[in-house]
Amino acid sequence: MGITLKVLRKIPSNAMVFHLLDGKSVPKEFSKEATKQVKNGLKKKQSMITFVEDGDVRYAFSVGSIDSANEKEALRVTGSSASALAIKQKASKLTFVNHTGDAEVSLLHAEGAKLTAYQFNRLLSNPGKKDHELKEIGLIDGDLNSKEVKDLNTLTDNVFWTRDLVNRPLSHLTATDLADAVEQAGKESGFDVNVLSKRKIQSLKMGGLLAVNKGSIDPPTFTIAEYKPANAVNKQPIVLVGKGVVYDTGGMSLKPTPMSMDFMKSDMAGAAMMAGSIKAIAELELPVHVIALLPATDNRPDGNAYVPGDVITMYDGTTVEVKNTDAEGRLLLADALAYAKKYDPELVMNAATLTGASVRAIGTYATSVMGTADDGEFKKLEAAAYDTYERVVRFPLWDEYGKELASDVADMSNLGRGEAGHISAGKFLQHFTDYPWIHFDIAGPSFLHAPQSYRTKGGTGVGVRLLVEFIKVRYEL
Repeated sequence: MGITLKVLRKIPSNAMVFHLLDGKSVPKEFSKEATKQVKNGLKKKQSMITFVEDGDVRYAFSVGSIDSANEKEALRVTGSSASALAIKQKASKLTFVNHTGDAEVSLLHAEGAKLTAYQFNRLLSNPGKKDHELKEIGLIDGDLNSKEVKDLNTLTDNVFWTRDLVNRPLSHLTATDLADAVEQAGKESGFDVNVLSKRKIQSLKMGGLLAVNKGSIDPPTFTIAEYKPANAVNKQPIVLVGKGVVYDTGGMSLKPTPMSMDFMKSDMAGAAMMAGSIKAIAELELPVHVIALLPATDNRPDGNAYVPGDVITMYDGTTVEVKNTDAEGRLLLADALAYAKKYDPELVMNAATLTGASVRAIGTYATSVMGTADDGEFKKLEAAAYDTYERVVRFPLWDEYGKELASDVADMSNLGRGEAGHISAGKFLQHFTDYPWIHFDIAGPSFLHAPQSYRTKGGTGVGVRLLVEFIKVRYEL
């Protein structure tokens, strides 16, 4: 995208300028007329104050307390509105001038502004014709740490990279293409990548991944990415597992097209989230040993596709009766979760656009989570979720949900009841774990049909900011 956050010493002549005020006073350097206009705006409690300084139109935001997650999120949203206005007025640069004395105010505005400026135009014959592209977001703030700005640039760039993966259609992102993208990222960002071919996947007897792939003419992949810095603070790795269904027709249990199959290019958002997270962790040089496992295929109803009633044998030997071929993501994840045992992990986290039930339960404003990790882990996760405002809602994994997965002909089935389907899906995954584990069902917030402030239409890159913050909180980095 080429949108860069920069620390500046003075206002560029061609930038759109937004002053960030403490709400109590007007900067002494403002002219008398500007001071009058700003004071009038503050008195009227205007959300955005427009005034004239040195013949140029400028804007001001009044900043209140930022003691809570809600108040911090409000500043990201304000930054988003500044970015949207700059893009509307075809400005290539915008600058925030912070007068509050709190550098976090600058960073929060910049985060919202940059994330809003994202565009997916790589497939246009003439990308410049569609939208005006904001190229620079400047920050004038004497209290700002340049490393904080650099790290925010890195983090938001990886959200963009993740969004790009989710927004690419199957014609431009097969399972092999996804593996190639992660492999290239590893070379550029400093982590190791090993891509298992179909032959290797067959030799490992990953029956879930292979079953879903049976209807495709394209081979599956199983990508293993590892970041292991010399100064890692954890002796056992954190393992990230992501569902990589690059396109989901539902298989023989075919989906309807409107508002369903038509956006199923996004069904690999879990793999994108985990790939984007390990990439960000590596580029930020966090001292944490992390492994990502990304099983990938498309799910199609071709002549040899798996069908309802089939019984498949998973990587760990469990037999599963297929009751619905559209409950395919859990089959890929189950093989990967069982494979994760070989690493003796400290914690495993998996992400998937797994169920419509999760969306029906909590909508698009949060991620459903559940798992066997202890309450302390979930408290740290919830703290990170509120701080980044990528919120999570924890659901139970009661034994009764497991009983819904009973089968007459196999060890278990791949489908529970219609109600609370996100929990029975989680219960299915739990069967393949024997370590502390957290499951993220990101079906709601990972792909939007209309923007929500800085969460853009299409792929949102949800989870990358959350997991990076969780790692920092967990290890007190």
